[in-house]
Amino acid sequence: MNKNELISLFHKELRQEAQTQSYTREETEHVVRHISQFGETGFIVASDVNEDNARTIIKQELKYFSSLGQDFEWKVYSYDKPDSLKDILEQEGFRVDAAEALMVMKLDDHHHLLKNNQHFALKEITDEKGIQDIVDLEDAIWNESHAELGIRLWRDKQKHPESLYLYGIYEDDKLVSAAWMYIEANSSFASLWGGSTLPKYRGKGYYTSLLAARAKKAFEIGHSFLTVDASPMSRPILEKCGFLCLAYSYGCQSPSIKL
Repeated sequence: MNKNELISLFHKELRQEAQTQSYTREETEHVVRHISQFGETGFIVASDVNEDNARTIIKQELKYFSSLGQDFEWKVYSYDKPDSLKDILEQEGFRVDAAEALMVMKLDDHHHLLKNNQHFALKEITDEKGIQDIVDLEDAIWNESHAELGIRLWRDKQKHPESLYLYGIYEDDKLVSAAWMYIEANSSFASLWGGSTLPKYRGKGYYTSLLAARAKKAFEIGHSFLTVDASPMSRPILEKCGFLCLAYSYGCQSPSIKL
């Protein structure tokens, strides 16, 4: 598949038709929104607006989410129209996060990640303690709370165990690197998350090992496309493994409307 075909497949399966655990999907003439069933942050994953109606639709969505008492993220990709959508959202009070690279890769029987047999102390995480270890790791790396992430991961692992796979690398009984993967419903994609390593343990190939573990699991259960929203630090490793950069994504965070 060429780049445009990959973008079309991604847009159809993971934006227009996406289903997300613990969220209710709602589709209007102009947006596809996902409403948290647990009062967490919602999101708009796809939109169809233009220069003339964008501000009106944005104000309508702010009002709608406000009626739910729910903050939300409006996800914008660099191929979205209008070209100024991110700027308009910012002018309407949204906080725009740093750009991330939308990376996609197709797996096949001969892909080198599926033959990666590095023997680190890598284990699948399936219990609440392991997920708390991930929260503690993320807190230490980013110096901010990831308690909500831990609640969501444990809830999703309990309710949809075959849709979420978590992996970690331990040294001296301490989690030093971790990542997880969601198997996207009714889709050929698996989405990769995390991939964080404590500074002291970087440069040992842990990121690639965690990537390989998830690639093997995804391919084993029939999902041949992997996708990541990658930071500048992760992108070179992903490109080395065969990922293509299709676009850039921007998480646009709504003005806080929670009571």
